[in-house]
Amino acid sequence: MNPVLDKNDSGKWIEGSGIVRRLVADDNDGSRHQRFILDTRNGQTLLIAHNIDLAKRVPVGVGDRLSYRGMYEWNELGGLLHWTHHDPLGVEDGGFVKFRRRTYR
Repeated sequence: MNPVLDKNDSGKWIEGSGIVRRLVADDNDGSRHQRFILDTRNGQTLLIAHNIDLAKRVPVGVGDRLSYRGMYEWNELGGLLHWTHHDPLGVEDGGFVKFRRRTYR
């Protein structure tokens, strides 16, 4: 399910699915993050920031469909999704990216 998200949803855990619209260069400042932009079913876009120091890189390309769970942070462009990995402290369930029957966490 992909509800329309707004600034009131910042800091919430969300799940959904989408299609990769664009691949973005990795963010290598601090913890390394693989980044890509998803189009969700409700027409919103999400920047996925997947920590590749804690989880394996997801081998996605433009047009691929995937599902996700992570923590949402609102911005004017649609929002950012992070914590798409396990919790290294074991406090939270953590998140994931599912692609082609494989779970990356």
